Amino acid sequence: MANNAVTVILGLIFWIVVARYYSKAEVGWGNAVINAISLIALFSRLGLDVALIRFLPKAEKPVEMINSCFTISGIVSLLLAILFVAAVDMVSPQLGFINNDARFPLAFIAFTVVWTLSGMIDQVFIARRRADFVLHKNTIYSVLKLILPFFMVLIFKSFGIVSSWGIAVGIGFFIALFLFLPRTLRIYRVRPRIEFGIIKSLWNYSFKNYFVTLFAAAPIYILPLIIVNRLGPEQSAYFSIAWIIAIALYIIPMGVAQSLFAEGSHFEDTLERDVRRSYKFIFILLIPAIVLLLVLGKWLLLAFGTDYSKNALMLLRVFTISGVFVGINSVYYTILQVKHRIRELIVIAGFITLSALVTSYFITPTVGIVGAGYAWAAANGIASVYVLISFKWLR
Repeated sequence: MANNAVTVILGLIFWIVVARYYSKAEVGWGNAVINAISLIALFSRLGLDVALIRFLPKAEKPVEMINSCFTISGIVSLLLAILFVAAVDMVSPQLGFINNDARFPLAFIAFTVVWTLSGMIDQVFIARRRADFVLHKNTIYSVLKLILPFFMVLIFKSFGIVSSWGIAVGIGFFIALFLFLPRTLRIYRVRPRIEFGIIKSLWNYSFKNYFVTLFAAAPIYILPLIIVNRLGPEQSAYFSIAWIIAIALYIIPMGVAQSLFAEGSHFEDTLERDVRRSYKFIFILLIPAIVLLLVLGKWLLLAFGTDYSKNALMLLRVFTISGVFVGINSVYYTILQVKHRIRELIVIAGFITLSALVTSYFITPTVGIVGAGYAWAAANGIASVYVLISFKWLR
């Protein structure tokens, strides 16, 4: 939770700094590129990040498991990033500027690989019950991210936002890899290798969770891409700031759910007790945060500029109220993961994602960016009704 708080607060300050030094179009493009990198990283992890939390605590060969997962995900992310750069004009024409400078595609590919592995190493720390190292790593990355935009704007212009973010991610990751990980697992050594026997033992669980992870996280990265392609970079900038603030709110239930997953993987016999505690913890934090954001959202957006407050306030309020549904759904996701009820989880996550994305694609040109908020709230609200009914049957 401390990691999430630091990441969110410093992340918001980063976007405030960026909004002051870059144009609205550059903010929209920069956020869209970062989301494209994050989406490729999501595909590249192949569900192995979830499998690490579930199986690393009791692994007979933990070093080989970690290195194998890192190697496979790194190779996949490299190939997908190259493919994206080659096809960017067709996949997302608004991001075609990536190929305007020879440095940009190389940086894009490098940042994608590093971001993929950075997410994997977080799961290793959580699986080993050393979330304090996640906090240290992401604090380093978040602080560096605040300093770099002042220099990158002079060197990379519109790509400066992405470069600031990517360089900070890289420094944080390598510190974690060579300093923190050996302290978590004393026998650990960095050795790119693939133990196919280990991967085979993880694959059935990780492959199913791969689709869950894609469905659950895809809206975070695809919605900004839909907005930038349907409404242009300026509207994307307004959407992105409201979306970033909303994700900061959602980190409360997501962080608790992730910790619940780690604990449930260690001690499944106490899952029912831990679920009750998780819900209490989530809503003790979430409800005051929602009220505070509804009251102060206008002034928070003013920190980015008057245009952001004027154009993104309604969207932010819709996203904020949706936090209740995200809180209900996130813990239920974790129960299904621990209990290996992956098919049900795929159906729920798939419904939310496809409903939100398809509806957003068709209604935003008419309704504007707030249409994406309505689509997101409706999809999560319907899923929450199902979850509450399911809890009744579980009891």
